[in-house]
Amino acid sequence: MCMVIFAPRNEECKSPFHLLFAIFAFATCGGYSGGLRLSVDCVNKTESNLSIDIAFAYPFRLHQVTFEVPTCEGKERQKLALIGDSSSSAEFFVTVAVFAFLYSLAATVVYIFFQNKYRENNRGPLIDFIVTVVFSFLWLVGSSAWAKGLSDVKVATDPKEVLLLMSACKQPSNKCMAVHSPVMSSLNTSVVFGFLNFILWAGNIWFVFKETGWHSSGQRYLSDPMEKHSSSYNQGGYNQDSYGSSSGYSQPASLGPSSDEFGQQPTGPTSFTNQI
Repeated sequence: MCMVIFAPRNEECKSPFHLLFAIFAFATCGGYSGGLRLSVDCVNKTESNLSIDIAFAYPFRLHQVTFEVPTCEGKERQKLALIGDSSSSAEFFVTVAVFAFLYSLAATVVYIFFQNKYRENNRGPLIDFIVTVVFSFLWLVGSSAWAKGLSDVKVATDPKEVLLLMSACKQPSNKCMAVHSPVMSSLNTSVVFGFLNFILWAGNIWFVFKETGWHSSGQRYLSDPMEKHSSSYNQGGYNQDSYGSSSGYSQPASLGPSSDEFGQQPTGPTSFTNQI
């Protein structure tokens, strides 16, 4: 973790990494635009179309992407659309990335310029801990949903799947083929950065938790019983020693009569002889 390697405190290195990873996540997904090219070679060459371009981009509402293809039956053309809609998962993923970026940017300003207010009344670390837990969960959900959405986008934009939608390609006399397929490398990178963000935020939970009062109160709760146990042990040992010393002192004193008693013993017979 960056907090262990680069800095002794969590907040000194947290935000720059969160900023960079969030930027990479929404830039590789939100800025994507791609396409594929197909060709339909009819028996009648005048009806052929060897360059059918199909473009799509974020937010991947593929059902709204339309294109026209020849039917190889005269001048008639067929209007088709791609299948699927992955806009919800893509937009949710980008939204999480943007808000994570904004929070990390705000946290950086607070850590640098308002460090005293951040620790005042334990309110800053507590809010930071709760937000970190929430963003960890959102990154996990958003990355998983977008990974499934990207899988659907790959299937819907597969040239082989698109060719099956064309009526002209169902006739063996016509030749249909893919000129080039869409490049999905940046979208794959966005999924990777999504899960990296989840690991980064989830791994940061413990370091943020140590800044809160909950961690310090838990340590005091664990240390108090140990202190009471040790104090009671020392107190018991002291009483035992004092008890032993006092008993050792009083035991010899009770072995014989006191000096007053020795002095009173001869007074009895003396007073008796005087009476006689």
